[in-house]
Amino acid sequence: MGFYNELLTFKEIDYEGFFKKIEEKDILRILQQNKLSPLDYLALLSPKASSYLEEMAQRAHQLSVQHFGKSILLYTPMYLSNHCVNRCAYCSFNVDHDIKREKLSLAEIEEEAKAIAATGLKHILILTGESRKETPVSYILEATKVLTKYFDSISIEIYPLETEEYKALMEAGVDGLTIYQEVYDEEVYKKVHLAGPKKNYHFRLDAPERACEAKMRSVNIGALLGLNSWREEAFMTGLHVSYLQNKFMDVEVSVSLPRMRPHIGVFKDLDFVDDRSLVQVMLALRIFLPYVGITISTRERQSYRDHLIPLGVTKMSAGVTTAVGGHSGKDEGINQFEIGDTRSVEEIKEAILAKGYQPIFKNWMQI
Repeated sequence: MGFYNELLTFKEIDYEGFFKKIEEKDILRILQQNKLSPLDYLALLSPKASSYLEEMAQRAHQLSVQHFGKSILLYTPMYLSNHCVNRCAYCSFNVDHDIKREKLSLAEIEEEAKAIAATGLKHILILTGESRKETPVSYILEATKVLTKYFDSISIEIYPLETEEYKALMEAGVDGLTIYQEVYDEEVYKKVHLAGPKKNYHFRLDAPERACEAKMRSVNIGALLGLNSWREEAFMTGLHVSYLQNKFMDVEVSVSLPRMRPHIGVFKDLDFVDDRSLVQVMLALRIFLPYVGITISTRERQSYRDHLIPLGVTKMSAGVTTAVGGHSGKDEGINQFEIGDTRSVEEIKEAILAKGYQPIFKNWMQI
């Protein structure tokens, strides 16, 4: 069953017992190594390692500049629809919520595309809720055909698909997939996914691998930090990325680090992830996986995002709205979550330049 078999080998790990055994010498030794084991990575997520963030930051910065240079790729999300049949306890699009349901027509999609393209962005991420009735693959195909007139790279963040469906979208112009497992712990997954097709833990877990098998150019994964112990979820996320990188060496694998944000939802049993903890996750990931791309979204406030840039970030969203039709001003309806960084594309571009980095609007490696 793909990655699940690897996940099982660490399922019974005694995190608390492991962390208690970590000493200062272990952290310092790991920071001198060129290649880390999964347990080395877990050690960098430990409470003990939190006292060595400065040393970790120096190492992470060195690796990031070595492998990615001083560049940040910019993109923005476009919400096509908020129709959803899932009952996810943490999401504003939950089918039980009494919100205005919307879906863009092809003409409205073109208006959104024009508004985004006017900012200079060439990379876009299209999103929908999970409803094969309202937003079938055929709809995503037609939307992609419109968007290829305006953008050089189109990624999707939609419900998980079969391999052949990913292939069909790629033929239409899609070259990237973003899909979050949300939470790797199976019991917590059942707790927060109350009903709907998203309850199928294994089908979602294997979606990135199906996309890689379809020869998708880039695949981006992650956990929604806050739904469970952040150390456990960051560990499993890193293992998943490592698994995909090792199995599909021709795919650009990256990871996002979203934290829970205010939303219309009922799930309150959160494991709070403070700023320092999120930094520790990002630094540990970079040191464990030097070649992985790291995305920081506008869930985070602008000053915090700016300070993260030298620590390993390779991709940032800009000029973001999480409402359907939000870019063209069609309708500032319900947002999927609260945005922390509301800056325009131009403002984020200037912030990146001020840090001594280069904002990239078009991936120079793309053919």
